[in-house]
Amino acid sequence: MNLQERYAELDRFLDLPVAGVDAVRADCLLAFDYDYPGSTAEVEISTDEFTAVCPWTGLPDQGTLLVRYVPDRLCIELKSLKYYLLSYRSVGIVQEHAANRLLEDLVRVCAPVRMDLRLDYQTRGGIHTVVSVQYARPE
Repeated sequence: MNLQERYAELDRFLDLPVAGVDAVRADCLLAFDYDYPGSTAEVEISTDEFTAVCPWTGLPDQGTLLVRYVPDRLCIELKSLKYYLLSYRSVGIVQEHAANRLLEDLVRVCAPVRMDLRLDYQTRGGIHTVVSVQYARPE
């Protein structure tokens, strides 16, 4: 029996719900007009309440999310960001994929000059993971 089959047995035993990545609600992200295009002002957004789950075990992955970006013409609306992040709560996604998906969705909604995203997960099983991804608008 391979590892995924054994995890599937544990999932049935524990009955931990794991949603697919299609449950992520990127459609709830909103942006508003930025009155200072061309400015080099950097926006920093953070939360220590990011939660998703391991796609194989259903166990929670919790961490701190830090987003830094230089807006062009749009800024991320924070309440919609909160709802978007909450949609990850029972989504089964590996840590490296979560950071990349977050970056893709946030870039799509606000088209920044640049964006850096850091997802610093709490230690689980003695292993600490930090995933950093970047976007820079093509020149």
